[in-house]
Amino acid sequence: MKVILTENIEKVGNKGDVINVKRGFARNYLVPRNFAIYATPQNLKKLDSLKKQFADEESKRIEQLKQVAANLAGLNLEFIRKVDEHESMYGSVSEMDVMHELKEKNVDIPKAAILMEKHIKQLGDFEIPIRLHKEVTASLKIKVSKEQTEKDKTESEDSITEQEETKPAEPAVEAEQVEEQLSEDKE
Repeated sequence: MKVILTENIEKVGNKGDVINVKRGFARNYLVPRNFAIYATPQNLKKLDSLKKQFADEESKRIEQLKQVAANLAGLNLEFIRKVDEHESMYGSVSEMDVMHELKEKNVDIPKAAILMEKHIKQLGDFEIPIRLHKEVTASLKIKVSKEQTEKDKTESEDSITEQEETKPAEPAVEAEQVEEQLSEDKE
């Protein structure tokens, strides 16, 4: 059965293509979801105008996606995860985590657009490619850092108090200078 695609479908075809598919695929999937229309003689006559319309829509969509890609390039996401004493993460950062974090920043991207080979299971900085369209890809910077535990907090507080103890008593020096000035003024 011949149909005219009204949407780009991966591994099937692009908008405006006349393709031959099985009847069940056309009847049960493509046509009900408005991904295709039947290739009737009337629709085939309209094909040129449909292709022009599709090309205009596609160019507008690409421009919008390029703006989204520019916004993504400026974003830095940070994920905080628990680690053990050997700096091994208990969990990982997945596509869903990235998608939810982007939604919090008002950027709506489908999970399929986030191209991660594997989930991130180590601390550090990473760049993840995001494919918004076959012609538009962006790179998103992600930082995975460890969660501060009570032990880390007390160690940082101890180091702060040690730094305070090792500092010279500057106010006392200033007080001596003030006293010297006062005594010089009295003389």
